[in-house]
Amino acid sequence: MMADRQETAPRILLVEDDCETAAYIKASPMFAHMEIKAVANGNQGCDLALDEQWDCIILDRRLPGVDGLTILTTMRAVNVQTPVLFLTTMDGISDRVIGLKSGCDDYLVKPFSMAELSARLDAILRRINSRNQETSLPLQLHFLLSSESMGNHD
Repeated sequence: MMADRQETAPRILLVEDDCETAAYIKASPMFAHMEIKAVANGNQGCDLALDEQWDCIILDRRLPGVDGLTILTTMRAVNVQTPVLFLTTMDGISDRVIGLKSGCDDYLVKPFSMAELSARLDAILRRINSRNQETSLPLQLHFLLSSESMGNHD
């Protein structure tokens, strides 16, 4: 199913309660090739994160309803491995460390540069696309590649 996704626009869930920030991201030409669904509260964001398939989730930490850290830990507890990029004003080192140790894939502090957000999102999407291509290789090729990396040359 993920192989089909490579040919379609990446699906991004944006959970952001600041309507101006969400509109700014959605309107950016840097994201014109993506399908972005924006929601403004944690309860709806959590439901969508758990119930639908996304290529990446951009998640604020401070949200009405369920906070972003709880959404992330809930996702990871039920083995939802969708990449998460925190986009938040919580800029302390301990905030970033807690976010990363809780399972987020990247952490960007507001105010942010749209170019940096775009670059970080592109990096996440490149990683998931390379993983998807690797898992779609024939089993024999996986075996051959793993044998070569282990130094088992004939």
